Amino acid sequence: MQNKSVSQYLKDHIRTVPDWPAPGVQFRDITPLLQDARVFRILIDAFVHRYMDARLRPDVVAGLDARGFILGAVIAYELNVGFVPIRKKGKLPFTTIEETYELEYGSATVELHTDAVKAGSRVLLIDDLIATGGTMMAGKKLLEKLGAQVMEGAAIVDLPELGGSSKLKAAGLPLFTLIDFDGH
Repeated sequence: MQNKSVSQYLKDHIRTVPDWPAPGVQFRDITPLLQDARVFRILIDAFVHRYMDARLRPDVVAGLDARGFILGAVIAYELNVGFVPIRKKGKLPFTTIEETYELEYGSATVELHTDAVKAGSRVLLIDDLIATGGTMMAGKKLLEKLGAQVMEGAAIVDLPELGGSSKLKAAGLPLFTLIDFDGH
């Protein structure tokens, strides 16, 4: 990693898969970031060091299904705070609230246990990537329904051309991402 920024180092370890899941899409695959212990440590440390700051420290970390679970659980552990999963509909066993959001073709629904956070809790909402912003916006709305304050949304990758980060910021959600990729 000599003489490279953390962002560039991580970006160099993201695999681009052309034409997946559809022709013309450049899929940004983060699994190589997780496979190498050193790269994974640098990735997690980039988030942990940010959120150790008392002004940014959350009470709880919420991770979006499914790659947000990988990041969120480890970050919560390192910060010594709780972790809550925001799951796809039908996956949580207790009483839930739900939020439906639009996808490119159709819609999806995510759920959160009704006792996942306390009113007034400062929550860090995390996922692997921000594309159109629908999943993160749905997570934000769920947490706010329970009275939590979503202090920041975080992701490894932002795809700014797809407009999600602009939409989330316009809705009042501060964002922190490590890498921007042009294109889809």
